[in-house]
Amino acid sequence: MRWIIFIVFFLLIEIYAYQALKTLTRNYWVIILYFVITAAVLGNFLYQWLSPVEGSVLTGARGYAFGFLLSVLLFKLILTLIMFGEDIYRMGIAGYEKLSSSKGNFALPSRRKFLSQLAMGLAAIPLASVLYGMYQGKYNFRVLRYTLYFEDLPDAFDGYRLSQISDVHSGSFDNEKKIKYGVDLLNEQESDMVVFTGDLVNNEASEMEPWKEMFSQIKAKDGVYSILGNHDYGDYKNWNSSEEKKQNLDTLKETHAKMGWQLLLNEHKIIERNGEKIALIGVENWGAGGFKKEGDLDRAGEGLSEKDFKVLLSHDPSYWQEKIKKDPKHYHLTLSGHTHGMQFGIEIPGWFRWSPVQYRYQNWAGIYEEFGRYINVNRGFGYLAFPGRVGIWPEISVIELKKGSKPA
Repeated sequence: MRWIIFIVFFLLIEIYAYQALKTLTRNYWVIILYFVITAAVLGNFLYQWLSPVEGSVLTGARGYAFGFLLSVLLFKLILTLIMFGEDIYRMGIAGYEKLSSSKGNFALPSRRKFLSQLAMGLAAIPLASVLYGMYQGKYNFRVLRYTLYFEDLPDAFDGYRLSQISDVHSGSFDNEKKIKYGVDLLNEQESDMVVFTGDLVNNEASEMEPWKEMFSQIKAKDGVYSILGNHDYGDYKNWNSSEEKKQNLDTLKETHAKMGWQLLLNEHKIIERNGEKIALIGVENWGAGGFKKEGDLDRAGEGLSEKDFKVLLSHDPSYWQEKIKKDPKHYHLTLSGHTHGMQFGIEIPGWFRWSPVQYRYQNWAGIYEEFGRYINVNRGFGYLAFPGRVGIWPEISVIELKKGSKPA
């Protein structure tokens, strides 16, 4: 039934989109090319979607089929909205003339070429944006720097810098040169510590094999620390047995160790400097709704007091809203990921920020503060499902901790 609804919807917007093209040109070959491209994109999507596939994650050819369909749908939808708006205007004019004319004829005015040209120009913007996002935007790595102030930060850690990446999703990668650039850019920050906040793979530990050596080159003075995300547990793939699924997770944990990353599983690590210390805590995934809830903050923070300065790694930011920000142990800074900023949105620094994911997650990208506690939601290093990024670029967060009050 859902396929029938989809096909009917596609045909309806196609009828209107074609009106714009027909108004602009009657060239036979242009029209043929238009329909060939439409049929190829739709046919490829249906083929990929109806073909059997392991797991429920869009990757590879299936992901690109979805991306091409999305670009074409957005193009045609913009055309449809403008052409439909013109039809409402044309019907109003025709109705007025029928009522005011003695002849009483009802005749729609011709479509205006200028409006079809405008529609084509506007529709080309999302089309070009999606295609750019698929081929360039997903590797358009950005370094976002933040300075956070804490009055109870130990003196020895004044100026301490953490670099954060999240949501690598190595099973989606398709360009070794671009990924190496991102890893090198991370190392160039020369932070005191590097943290990774979950989702190393899409489904299987083996996805990381081609990239293990490259990511093992990530270094920091105080080490590289990591946690698990919801995709790391293998929940989105049909396994032959529970033992096979468990072995996959064990292999992934070993991968962290082989890369020199210290994986924190509901536990903490004390970082010392000049006789003073901060605590780095890592919880397993905990997500609101149907996501896995393996995170145990109480267990991870066992033995720590409210007075200890704490940095917490938690993949899903919904855990911060649910428990972390209200916990009496006072977790000063939480580092999360998971949302990807939906890989789609508009960001004008310091002025405007929007993404559809904001209607699902209260904390979806960047720094937030409540009760004197902070969370940074990293937009992700990689990508998932849609093989691109539009307006929400892959991110390396660099956070500097400063002692004292925030400047006015």
